[in-house]
Amino acid sequence: MPENMLQANGEKTNGQREEEAEEVDVHFEPIVSLPLIDVSSNEEDEVEMIKLRAKLYRYDSTSEPAEWKERGTGDVKLLRHKTKHTVRVVMRRDKTLKICANHFVTPWMELKPNCGSDRAWVWSVLADYADELLKPELLAIRFANAENASLWKEAFEKAKKIVGTECSIYSGKKNPDEEDSDSDSYVTYSDDSDEESDVKKSPTQKTTAEEADEKPKDNTDDKAHEVTQKLEKLDVKEEESKESK
Repeated sequence: MPENMLQANGEKTNGQREEEAEEVDVHFEPIVSLPLIDVSSNEEDEVEMIKLRAKLYRYDSTSEPAEWKERGTGDVKLLRHKTKHTVRVVMRRDKTLKICANHFVTPWMELKPNCGSDRAWVWSVLADYADELLKPELLAIRFANAENASLWKEAFEKAKKIVGTECSIYSGKKNPDEEDSDSDSYVTYSDDSDEESDVKKSPTQKTTAEEADEKPKDNTDDKAHEVTQKLEKLDVKEEESKESK
């Protein structure tokens, strides 16, 4: 009896296996088709200068007491624009890829060691756009070892030199497209020609203002002459009247 039961159980298990093997994979077409969409990371026109794994902190002055708060852990990068020669710091969190640092490097930024540590740096930012709102931040970054920290320091200083010498915002240079448009709008004025024309005037020529000043003088001289003539006539009449008496 037990052997028969084992055989029966064995036949059932084998039959189940055969049924599972004979099952057909059914495929259903989706009702709504979703096309693939290319998502832009806004990094297509930029060149990666360095990429290191680190942990980022921000100094929260609104809390009581003020303290350092962790902002995220992930890969931090320095991205240089191909034509504008700007460099920005971009850092995304692991898994979610949410941005936790996004700001431009300026020539006056300074990396300072954090509490004397050889693998952490602190710097201040006037405008960080990680939260989709420009606001100043005091950031600190910590690397796994001192070698990565020194590599970040060298790349950061190199980025500052590039921005200070090649970027049109800080070096005074203009983009080629802007130079063509500005050259058409330039207008030159020659002040020397006006000065020379004033000097070359002959002394006999008189301006309208000088003529206007001279005309009232002639009128006053004529009036004074008429007054003197009338006075002389009055004196003569008085003498005649005295002689007749």
